[in-house]
Amino acid sequence: MSVFQWHRPSTIEEVHNLLSRHGSMAKLIAGGTALVLMMKQKLVQPEHLVSLAKVEAFKGVNVKHGYLHLGALTTHREIETSKLVKEKAPLLSDAFNHVATLRVREMATIGGGLVHADPAEDTPPALMALDASVSLSSSKAERIVKLDEFFQDYYTSIISDEEVLTDVIVPIPSRETKFGFKKFLPRTADDYGTTIVAVSLQLDNLGKCTSIRIALGSAGSVPLRAYKAEKLLEGEQITPELIIEAAHSVKSEIDPIEDVRGSVNYKRAMAAVFTKRAIEQALTV
Repeated sequence: MSVFQWHRPSTIEEVHNLLSRHGSMAKLIAGGTALVLMMKQKLVQPEHLVSLAKVEAFKGVNVKHGYLHLGALTTHREIETSKLVKEKAPLLSDAFNHVATLRVREMATIGGGLVHADPAEDTPPALMALDASVSLSSSKAERIVKLDEFFQDYYTSIISDEEVLTDVIVPIPSRETKFGFKKFLPRTADDYGTTIVAVSLQLDNLGKCTSIRIALGSAGSVPLRAYKAEKLLEGEQITPELIIEAAHSVKSEIDPIEDVRGSVNYKRAMAAVFTKRAIEQALTV
């Protein structure tokens, strides 16, 4: 790794000042599970490394005004095991439980993972299925961005050099909301999934779908929503035939890459299979 200067601020204001001063030459580090590897591979070579470990304002899980707030420094393991998360948003408990290995989950943070913007990460689809947003803060302003709009390309998000992700904000779903999460993992537990699907849906008293969100990972350059599939199901009585049609439509919405986890055609096929299974899971839970 190249030589860098280490900073250890303890307040948001100090973080803002460091980012304003050093701009693109600075990188924030939380759990470090992704950044350290990228530095070792010389993919990034920051002159300044800003540790967020002492910034207490970025930590913890709580509820405010009907929203679940996940501090950016909250680890995957803390979210996975949080009683509050299990009660308010069980889909997240399930999704975060599927991330890599226990050792990784103990270190990796929710904010670091989102800013890393890896399209094959396990957790963004679940957060997108719950209509989550992120809070981005700089010395000049604070803004709230829907996670649907946060990712731009491979390892690229809309966050600027002077901003820090402070909080993940999740609307607390109603008790009637049903969830499904499926990850197809043909290799080792700490590998990326061939396809990842998260579903949240609501049914009326007659069994018609009143709302649905379907999000996928490992499906393109960013985590994405399956809008065609959602449109086919929303407002309809969900039948086995309609589930198959909606799941099949996902093939035309994704743009996966070929790698050791499968060819493009194979990944499209698996995305359809596991979308079907995630919807079925939601309907049976």
